[in-house]
Amino acid sequence: MSFNRPLVAPIANPMLQQALERKIEKHGAAFGSLGELEPLAVRLGLMQNSLKPAFEEARIVVFAADHGLAVEGIGAALHGTTEQQVRALLSLQLPLSVFAELQGLALSVVDGGIAQAVQPHPHLLARKIAHATRNARVGPAMSHEQAQAAVRAGMEIARSLPGNAIACAGIGVGSRESAALVLARLSGADVREFLGLYGESPDAAAESLLAVLHAVQARHRDAVEPLAVLAAFGGFEVAMMVGAMLVAASERRLIVVDGIPACAALLVASRLSPAVIDYCLHCRSHGDKGLDAALALFQATALLELGIETLDGTGATLAWPLLRSAAALLADVADPEDAGADPQADA
Repeated sequence: MSFNRPLVAPIANPMLQQALERKIEKHGAAFGSLGELEPLAVRLGLMQNSLKPAFEEARIVVFAADHGLAVEGIGAALHGTTEQQVRALLSLQLPLSVFAELQGLALSVVDGGIAQAVQPHPHLLARKIAHATRNARVGPAMSHEQAQAAVRAGMEIARSLPGNAIACAGIGVGSRESAALVLARLSGADVREFLGLYGESPDAAAESLLAVLHAVQARHRDAVEPLAVLAAFGGFEVAMMVGAMLVAASERRLIVVDGIPACAALLVASRLSPAVIDYCLHCRSHGDKGLDAALALFQATALLELGIETLDGTGATLAWPLLRSAAALLADVADPEDAGADPQADA
């Protein structure tokens, strides 16, 4: 491995957890329960190793790249080419970028390997490894050198960005299918699960897709080690998210994971440093049943279930007020005795 793996400390801290829970219990006794917001607040406190978690310069980073599998008819873009999606993001033509601005989330878009040239923009980070990965049906999607270079680029991006919270999403033609292959190999599950096809009778288009993906799996049957799997199936955007997640977790930043490509990156990162998972919360931007299977790998649920069907990353922007509120429950709501409240007093 040609990059230094950051040290990621688990968030477990029994004494701090007890103190956080006592603080929450005082609030509940005085003002009533806030349900699932309370354990979320405790987890944020453990992530930041603080009784008063707070967010500074939070941002959402959308990693974009194209995939060589597209030549097999894989990943027909529902929202245009990857370059068109990126251009729309940067010009505030998509809800994601508008919602991010509304919530005070800084937006960065990373060109990790878009097939076309992308015009420079203040929010565009040009980190192109190549103009798309290669066709994984005939060879590795990335060379090991490219995979490692992409991981290093993601690490450098995370180190260069300020703040203590980062939302990660990946987009690109073929990205979902590539991520499904990574998830299937590392988990041992059927790739159908991550395509939302498990237990269903596939139509002609799904049969064609599965035939290609099964051929890819057979071509790389010997790829089992995390970085080898990443190189065989993955995309530049997934590899860069692996690096970004490793660094973010090592710096005790909150990581918001949105979408199947981001889940694939998290699974790879967690095989390199298992405690990365401690710093992750999940969002969803679409109802894809494949994402349900991906979330199940981490025994996780999405913060919000709104029934939206849009670009990965949109769900993170919508969940951000919930995360800020959870942190404020510990950081900004005064303790009852400090506020002069009497939990036993009549209303």
